[in-house]
Amino acid sequence: MNKYIDLIINSYSGYFNYLKEEILYWKWDNYFYGLIAISLVVWLLEILFPWRKKQAIFRKDFWLDLFYLFFNFFLLNLILLIALSNITSQLINDFLSLFGFELTSIQLFSLSQLPTPLALFAFFMISDFLQWTVHILLHRIPFLWKIHKTHHSIKVMGFAAHFRYNWMEPIVYKSILYLPIILIGGVDLQDVFIVHFITIAIGHLNHANIGWDYGYLKYILNNPKMHIWHHSKEMPNKYGVNFGISLSLWDYLFKTNYIPTDGRDIELGFSDENEFPKDFIHQEFYPLKK
Repeated sequence: MNKYIDLIINSYSGYFNYLKEEILYWKWDNYFYGLIAISLVVWLLEILFPWRKKQAIFRKDFWLDLFYLFFNFFLLNLILLIALSNITSQLINDFLSLFGFELTSIQLFSLSQLPTPLALFAFFMISDFLQWTVHILLHRIPFLWKIHKTHHSIKVMGFAAHFRYNWMEPIVYKSILYLPIILIGGVDLQDVFIVHFITIAIGHLNHANIGWDYGYLKYILNNPKMHIWHHSKEMPNKYGVNFGISLSLWDYLFKTNYIPTDGRDIELGFSDENEFPKDFIHQEFYPLKK
C-alpha cells in the first residue's frame, strides 16, 4: 500500500514540477507555449478569414471555452489524470507479475523498433482510428453520451471549443485505449509531441470559424466544413455523423460521413439542451446526476 501512496505523491509532485518548468522555461518542445502559439495562430485565421462574417471575435462562451482549454490540457492532468494513469499502470503491472509477465511482455510488436518517421506515422494512424471508434461509443452508449454532451453543448463554433469536454471524457478514452496502445508498444515521448501538436492544430481548425475543406484532402483530413455537421442539432440518424478526430478517412471508409449542404449557419447542439447547465461547475458534474 505504501508503494501506491508514494506513487500518488510522486505523480502529483512530478507533474507539478513539470508544469512549473513548462511555464517558467522555454524549450522547443514546450507544450504550454506550443498550445498558446497554435491557439493564437488559429484565432488569427478566424479573424482574417471568418466563415460566419457576423460572428463576434469574442463569440458566445469564448471565455468559458478558453478556460476549458487550459483546464483540460494542464490542470486536469495535475488534479487527476497523471496520478490515475500511473496507478493504473502499476496495478496492471503488479497483476501481470503474479503470472510472471510484465507490460512490455504482452506487446504484439513495438513501434519504437521502426524508423522514427514511420513509427510516428503508424502511431498517428492507429491512435486516430482507435479514437474514432471510442468517439462512436460516446454517442451510442447512454452514460457515455451524457459525458460527451458537454462538448456538444457548443452553440457557436470557435477554435477553443475543441477543448470543451467533461473531465470524465479523457478517462473514457484512456481506459478503452489503454490495452490496444500497450499491445502495439509506444514511441519515444520526446517524438510524440510532434503528433500531439499536429492533432491539436487539426482539432482547433475543425472547430474554428473558418470555411475550409482542404479540397481533395477532405477525404483524408477532418475539416471545419465536415466537423460542423457533427455538431448539428438536426441529425439524419439517432447517433450522429462525422466522428473523425484528425482524419475523415474512417468516416468515408465506414459510411458515417454526412455533408448534405454548406453547414455554415446550421443550428448546433442537441434536442434536450435546455436541461443542460450553462456554467463550468455544473457541466463538470452533470454526468453524475440521476
